[in-house]
Amino acid sequence: MVLGVLGVLVAGLTPATAQVAMAAGLPLPYGGGADQVVAVVVDRPDATSGWLTGWRRDGAGWRVELGPAPAFVGSAGVGEASESSTRTPAGAHRLTESFGTLPPLPEGRLPYRRVDGADWWVSDQRSPLYNTHQRCEPGTCPFDESASERLAHVGPAYDRAIVIDYNRGPAVPGRGSAFFLHVWTGGPTAGCVSVDAPVVNHLLSWLDPAARPEVLIGVG
Repeated sequence: MVLGVLGVLVAGLTPATAQVAMAAGLPLPYGGGADQVVAVVVDRPDATSGWLTGWRRDGAGWRVELGPAPAFVGSAGVGEASESSTRTPAGAHRLTESFGTLPPLPEGRLPYRRVDGADWWVSDQRSPLYNTHQRCEPGTCPFDESASERLAHVGPAYDRAIVIDYNRGPAVPGRGSAFFLHVWTGGPTAGCVSVDAPVVNHLLSWLDPAARPEVLIGVG
């Protein structure tokens, strides 16, 4: 479901929280199963930057707990993603794991994998391992290494990153792979969402698997 208009309402959303959301120019989290939502909103489909806000639901409804913080999205904006585009996938996607070249944060609760030169994200559309993490030494991998990301060699963007569960379980070849919420490097991405490093760290400290966190990406 693509997140779109500001008039979307949520069961249990208080009027005060709705006013905060609309004043910030953010879409309201919908009534899905997540109790933590990271909302990423742009003002038009071809925009390459927008805002990220963290929401939590409790017995009183939804409240903002993080942001809004500036964010970059893909250089082709937000919408239908594919392997051949640089568009960030619109919709609601689970946040279930994270990784990075730096050590995990002691307060982090999402599963975290510290990556090295043998860690890859497979973008080879012909491989049954498409859009999964794999470990293998360069030159020995059972997929096209030239069409995949060697995670530790990407640079500061992957100091720490959160996996966006788009097109996973099962993955459809060609619909896109390797979408992450990662550290920004100064401009639009190839389809990921990027924010300042302290925001990534804050998210990793805040996200709780028990709250079934999701990212909602759309136009507001």
